[in-house]
Amino acid sequence: MYYLIKDTLVECDIEQCHQGEYQYVALLTSKEWQDTKDSFEMGIDLEPETLEIHNTKAEVNYDSLTGTFSIPDRKNITEDDFQFAFALDEKGIVFIDDSNTARDIIERVKSTRKWRMPSLERFLYDFLEQIVYGDLTILEKYERELDKIEDEILSGNEEADLGRVYDIRNDLRDLKTHYDQLMDLAQELEENENNFFKTENVRYFHLFSNRVSRLYDVVTALRDYSVQLRDLYQSQLDVKQNRIMTVLTVVTTIFMPLTLIAGWYGMNFKYMPELETNMGYPVVIAVSLSIVIVSLIYFKKKKWL
Repeated sequence: MYYLIKDTLVECDIEQCHQGEYQYVALLTSKEWQDTKDSFEMGIDLEPETLEIHNTKAEVNYDSLTGTFSIPDRKNITEDDFQFAFALDEKGIVFIDDSNTARDIIERVKSTRKWRMPSLERFLYDFLEQIVYGDLTILEKYERELDKIEDEILSGNEEADLGRVYDIRNDLRDLKTHYDQLMDLAQELEENENNFFKTENVRYFHLFSNRVSRLYDVVTALRDYSVQLRDLYQSQLDVKQNRIMTVLTVVTTIFMPLTLIAGWYGMNFKYMPELETNMGYPVVIAVSLSIVIVSLIYFKKKKWL
């Protein structure tokens, strides 16, 4: 598929792309690129990777700029990324894509954008914007989920979904890496080493870099929040365990003197005066009750109960 960059993207054929009247956008499969790349006359000395794509990046050639995109699936961020390559010069850009990802993004740009001053730089800005479109909504959803889990932890709910916190943290880690790579890409475009872009239009890449930087900051803050929730959950468990240990210690402390009394009067000595006294049994009961009551009052004053 081929497009001319006019006030919007207009479909055309390969001959119209090469006429040079308008800058163009081409979308090719790997095979189509191998068959037609010479006709674009980009003078590529570093062939764009189409089989082994691992990240989003741009690399400067003598007469062109090549690179790759690796875009996380926003519906399942930890799964395999959508991947495609590109090559561009001052005449236009070629996307080399076997996954239809670039085509979907181009179609969204085509259906939603109309330009007063059309240019390759403006198209690239809108293309990159579509990649992160809706990400703020995703991050806000994650924040609401983390807030809910925090409330559950603070309310003492033992069924707080800590596993979901780990899932969100993994998603945020992948998004953080993605944003970092997008910022590097935008900075490479802004550098404009080969002077492919008009000086007055380079600002588009700076605007995009600033937007991704803000998303990067939000992701970083949310990752820190997820770590804090894990620590909060652990601290709540520690508090519960301390309370249990306090109760067990109080109970043990109360029953220690009672155990002593039981052991004392369980000895089989013949001449124990209390054994011959009518009030011996009630007195031992009274002393035991007094120990329990005094201990409870003492622990209450110390706020151990």
